Amino acid sequence: MADYIRIHPENPQEKSIDQVVKILQNGGLIIYPSDTVYGLGCDITNLKAMEKLARLKGVKLEKSHFSIVCNDLSHLSQYTLPIDNSTFKILKRALPGPFTFVMNASRSLPVAYKGKKTVGIRVPNHAVPQLIVEKLGNPIASTSIYDEDEIVEYTTDPELIFEKWEKLVDAVIDSGYGDNVASTVVDMTDGVEVLREGKGDIEDYL
Repeated sequence: MADYIRIHPENPQEKSIDQVVKILQNGGLIIYPSDTVYGLGCDITNLKAMEKLARLKGVKLEKSHFSIVCNDLSHLSQYTLPIDNSTFKILKRALPGPFTFVMNASRSLPVAYKGKKTVGIRVPNHAVPQLIVEKLGNPIASTSIYDEDEIVEYTTDPELIFEKWEKLVDAVIDSGYGDNVASTVVDMTDGVEVLREGKGDIEDYL
């Protein structure tokens, strides 16, 4: 049974954040809020947790495309190949924000990402995931939680999310209603190409 943890979206309670961090350190899966939809995540350095995340999504880990959620751009050099100044300026203007940037992956990615040529980088404009990552000391792997209802593609109500996922994950964070529009996915590996239209408009930052 998952823990149901209420955390204030703007002033997160440190004790609750510590509780979430401990769950992640122990290889747990969490559902957490962001500036777009609620996400499903785990510690990117924990291979067993990553395998559990892949199983839950019904994909093989080596074929998965889990985003890497950071709290700022300081992890970029660790997980991506060097980028030029113009690319960095776009990222700096757009993040934190509702974007997932697909970048060329470096060789120093955690084991679960080995062999991947690209990686999606996300810095949500939301205090809760930012603080979780900061306290954990490294990013979390993430994927959106889909809803089978075709009209509401993403579940927005934390209580309903808990009902559905309580036996599948280790914690569900309630920070109020989420959005039902996912992040905009932008490929930055060779120029700027929008792969999926979402909440953010990259044109505003070019």
